[in-house]
Amino acid sequence: MSIFSLKGRTALVTGGARGCGLAFAQSCAEAGADVAIFDVIEPDDTFQALSEKYGVRTAYYEVDVSSEQSLQKGFDRFKSDFSNALDICIPCAGINRHLSFLEFSYQDHHDLLSVNVLGSYFTAQLAARQMIANGTRHGSIILVASIAGQRAIRSQLCSAYCGSKGAVKATCPAIAQELAPHGIRVNSISPGYVRTEMTAGFPQLLESWKGEIMLGRVAEPDDLRGACMFLASDASVYMTGQDIIVDGGVTRW
Repeated sequence: MSIFSLKGRTALVTGGARGCGLAFAQSCAEAGADVAIFDVIEPDDTFQALSEKYGVRTAYYEVDVSSEQSLQKGFDRFKSDFSNALDICIPCAGINRHLSFLEFSYQDHHDLLSVNVLGSYFTAQLAARQMIANGTRHGSIILVASIAGQRAIRSQLCSAYCGSKGAVKATCPAIAQELAPHGIRVNSISPGYVRTEMTAGFPQLLESWKGEIMLGRVAEPDDLRGACMFLASDASVYMTGQDIIVDGGVTRW
């Protein structure tokens, strides 16, 4: 099982204060990596406990990934505090807007793309530059797409979100190609229906989605941790430019 170990490595997770981002941060810490998170909200006790529970270093930075200045400042502080170490980056910060296509405003769409697409892209870019500079031999960038990038989401008004996640998934192989000569692997995870703070406000949707899922239940963020650990570790050393769908069978039924 040593190929799954992340001991001696450093991970950065955006949107890591809660939901899927927090689950990804937990999986990295459990495997032995030091973990830093970027978010616009402070993490709760779950993140704070990771350091003592797993004997790793943790840090939180208040960063808005939709702002070029905030993102660069966050990386500068992170780079200084962690002596330029970085092996794993998971750009997970994301937002959604439950609005119909005919009602969606330019500003709403702009704000969503700024987080979901530009935030993800430039987080990966800054991470890759840092990995190249520090000469890591274990570089892994894990983009967070969604099954929403492949299909309409029944009963949910999220056309812009679907487009943004489709962009993340489509970008993955192209980035992977460019970073392969530097020994950095780039893959994506496409979660299905997950019970998070983002979906908790729509209990009727969570209930209706159960009938679409082979496994008969909506995922919890912890259900994504295994895929994250696999892509972050040497267990996936010969894998790049790929997308792993973790959806309980929704897209195959």
